[in-house]
Amino acid sequence: MSGTESPKLSREYDVVIIGAGVVGPTLAVQLAKQGRKVLIVERDLAEPDRIVGELLQPGGLKTLKKLGFGAAVEGIDAVKVAGYEVIFNKKSTHIPYPLIDKASPNGPREEGISFHHGRFIMKLRQIARETENITILEATVSELIRNPNTDNVIGVKVKDTKTGQSSHYFAPLTVVSDGTFSKFRKEAHTKPVKISSHFVGIELTDPVMPRKYHGHVIVGDHAPVLIYQIGTHETRILCDIQGPMPSSANGDLKAHLVKTVLPNLPESVKPSFEKAIESQRLRTMPNSFLPPYVNNTPGMILLGDALNMRHPLTGGGMTVAFNDVLLISELLHPKLVPSLKDYTLIAHQLKTFHWQRKNLGSVVNILAQALYSLFGADTADLKVLQSGCFKYFELGGECVNGPVSLLSGLLPKPVVLFNHFFAVAFYAVYANFKEKGLNGFFTAFIQAFTALYAACVVIFPYIIEEMKWY
Repeated sequence: MSGTESPKLSREYDVVIIGAGVVGPTLAVQLAKQGRKVLIVERDLAEPDRIVGELLQPGGLKTLKKLGFGAAVEGIDAVKVAGYEVIFNKKSTHIPYPLIDKASPNGPREEGISFHHGRFIMKLRQIARETENITILEATVSELIRNPNTDNVIGVKVKDTKTGQSSHYFAPLTVVSDGTFSKFRKEAHTKPVKISSHFVGIELTDPVMPRKYHGHVIVGDHAPVLIYQIGTHETRILCDIQGPMPSSANGDLKAHLVKTVLPNLPESVKPSFEKAIESQRLRTMPNSFLPPYVNNTPGMILLGDALNMRHPLTGGGMTVAFNDVLLISELLHPKLVPSLKDYTLIAHQLKTFHWQRKNLGSVVNILAQALYSLFGADTADLKVLQSGCFKYFELGGECVNGPVSLLSGLLPKPVVLFNHFFAVAFYAVYANFKEKGLNGFFTAFIQAFTALYAACVVIFPYIIEEMKWY
């Protein structure tokens, strides 16, 4: 049957998916096309209103199309993204996405896309709803049902959103994709979610951007600011807040933005920003980090932000999610896994999934955390690296093409990320010597060691997390 909210639902499915955000509909369609009978349970099927999940990198867009969801970015007033403009202490560097064909230096380049998150999600749900073998239910999952003898997850208990009536639905496999604030993540593991900062999201109307069709990252002696267009007339600005969040109720948050963000914005953006903070509710969200975890709970799989999160500064979350959907749907194909009740075989496939996703996932995760550490530099050594990173981009050529290929999800090679990161670190040391000259030689000499140590402290903890097999 096609996706529906019919009250006459079957009680048994091949797969139950919790959540109809980015992962739920796309995974459901892949499984349904393989002949699996899928139930999606979503707490609220109204159009979501969020301040993230609005920019899809070129690599993610390619995967979205592979999944058969290219139509999801059509008819929603989406805007192409051609690259980035990085503004460091009011000085700009252009970082375009890579060429589609390196042999044609004047040829077309890769493109990402940005949009209103809610409109995009509604298109994903619409495509799922029109697909055979998918049922969509608006209800709240209150608990996972476990086999009392084996403790395997065998289904879900839900509470109907409208009637309040409880029901049980059974499936040999339950996919938990209930997002950042996952209710059921703890059923698989107790790894803590680390919050590094918060974003304040504001929607600007018709600002004049320094470079059209580009994301803008504003860096300096302040927390990073990210700006990108999400519609013909709408542009999102995300202002990073480090440390305790100022109160919005008493006006402290607004005052903080006026004092620390407004002076650092491009002059052409300031008027729309001033209007927006006077008229809009200031919305916030935590910037979380959660390393990936091997799924070891029989009958249950974590995906999306329920499984793995990184700082949203680089806009890589959906790119990782769609890649995960593609990988897991291939690994669970009936040709490889005839029965979803074969938990031993599924466990083997999930271990394969854990390592296969590393190529892209580890690059996006490590890059997001490392770039945030540099762009949000709060120590002298990190500021040396921050300045060096910007000067590295100014070199152009592969010093831009390599990093942006990693950022865009087009170059899923962790070793390339490692090489570029330490190329930045050593170039930062060189640039620091050059800047300080003979008079500051001793200081630069000391900072050569402390800055390189800081670089190691930034990246190696995340590399270690990605190398874990448990």
